[in-house]
Amino acid sequence: MTKASDLLVAALENEGVDRIFGVPGEENLDVVESLRRSRIELVLTRHEQPAAFMAATHGRLTGRPGVCLSTLGPGALNLVTGAAYAHLGAMPMVMLTGQKGILSSRQARFQIVDIVSTMRPLTKLTRQIVAAATIPTLVRDAFRVAQEERPGPVHLELPEDIAAEEVADPQPLIPPHPVEIPVAHRAALDRAAEMILRAERPLVMLGAAASRPRATAGLAGFVRRTRIPFFTTQMGKGTVPGGTHLYMGTAALSERDYVHEAIERADLILAIGHDTIEKPPFLMGPGGPQVIHVSYTPAHVEQVYFPHAEVIGDVGPSLELLADRIEGRLHRAGALLPLREGILARIADRATEDRFPVTPQRLVHDVRQVIPEDGIVALDNGMYKIWFARNYRTTVANTLLLDNALATMGAGLPSAMMAAMLHPDRRVLAVCGDGGFMMNSQEMETAVRLGLNLVVLLLVDNAYGMIRWKQSVDHFPDYGMTFGNPDFVRYAEAYGATGHRIEAVDALIPTLEAAFRAGGVHLVAVPVDYAENKRVLVDELAAHLPVAGT
Repeated sequence: MTKASDLLVAALENEGVDRIFGVPGEENLDVVESLRRSRIELVLTRHEQPAAFMAATHGRLTGRPGVCLSTLGPGALNLVTGAAYAHLGAMPMVMLTGQKGILSSRQARFQIVDIVSTMRPLTKLTRQIVAAATIPTLVRDAFRVAQEERPGPVHLELPEDIAAEEVADPQPLIPPHPVEIPVAHRAALDRAAEMILRAERPLVMLGAAASRPRATAGLAGFVRRTRIPFFTTQMGKGTVPGGTHLYMGTAALSERDYVHEAIERADLILAIGHDTIEKPPFLMGPGGPQVIHVSYTPAHVEQVYFPHAEVIGDVGPSLELLADRIEGRLHRAGALLPLREGILARIADRATEDRFPVTPQRLVHDVRQVIPEDGIVALDNGMYKIWFARNYRTTVANTLLLDNALATMGAGLPSAMMAAMLHPDRRVLAVCGDGGFMMNSQEMETAVRLGLNLVVLLLVDNAYGMIRWKQSVDHFPDYGMTFGNPDFVRYAEAYGATGHRIEAVDALIPTLEAAFRAGGVHLVAVPVDYAENKRVLVDELAAHLPVAGT
């Protein structure tokens, strides 16, 4: 006889799962025992939300669903933000939650919440397992649905009495098989090629879906063969390797930044992998450029994004076919390149300024000095995200992990922890504001317990800095955004990590270098001067262009 929980764990092993993140409850105890006897590691976290962030980041970095686990009711509800994070960010993930028995109700309605209905708008699929015999097919379908385009989260609920059920003759496990995505239709490729060949000032944009692990090789080849300059969205950074000298910048704002000089002069934009879940990198309107949408799935037509043509299919191979049609025939491919030097020079302005507390420009500059090309920086959400998006140059895909979709606070540390687990040979840095860090700072204990090599760069301004800046820009009084903080050095040490306090601008690089060389978990607290937010992102851009945009 095989217990249903054993069948579930065997099905997860069949999918290649090696870790599950979460906080079990009594409704999961059969599953926990099955995990104990399996090849899968249970990574116990201190809260369910970061477990979901870690599972989602696994999906983002590998293309294979990460898995997280919680109990019923309050535990399952703590996965909700992580579900939305994966859903908006297109990260494959499978969530497993427990539930009271469904064949009897000995505890009446104690702790019972309808989690299947709760998860329905936040997932691609949500199901309660009502019979042990269905587990092999349900698990196979869950992983298939989570991984297929557009990727995202899937939820399975396993009641405790079903988990304990004995199965006399279980269904055989279903071996996973690769599923190839069709390439774009010939007519769509011909139409796009004609539009590009007619363009006087073409420009490529690389969006969030361009960073899928399967896409980056085809993207690099397309840019190399066509020589069309490109810019990226925040989540599309690093999708084309360096050395092309065609990078025009990153759209950290929606309009009126320096990179928008090129965007506004373009008469055609090839938007590769753009997902309108991401904050708009540019705003379409009357008289603007023609836009060709190239992605795995059709465009979502929005007020600010309504493409004139679409190339739908597996992005990498489809771009190879498109390049075949236009390579060597684009005599005006580099028309916008003369703008490049000026755009990048202005973005790099004041990058080595010696002011203390540290300015955002100097912070980004110094981080880039200590992180190698394949090193990973995972950002939480705050004002610094705009500065890293604008100023931090990337040449390798998925080496700057930021969330420009849900844009939730609290995800930076768990995302960095997952990156450190997947890539123990690389330098991994979490960059967090003091507000976002304290939302999931308890996971420092998890990082230490797991023996991770991880450095957390903590930016201290004693406030919810981005909202405080928006408050100022909108001419509201400064109110309700400031708070106190613990002694972060002692706080880190209390978890068994090593704490550092930066007290001079020239101490940041050597402190980060020493932390990486020492190994283990380090927290480096540095005060940050956000006065540059208004000077650069409001006043300077207002002087450069008619109206300042955010």
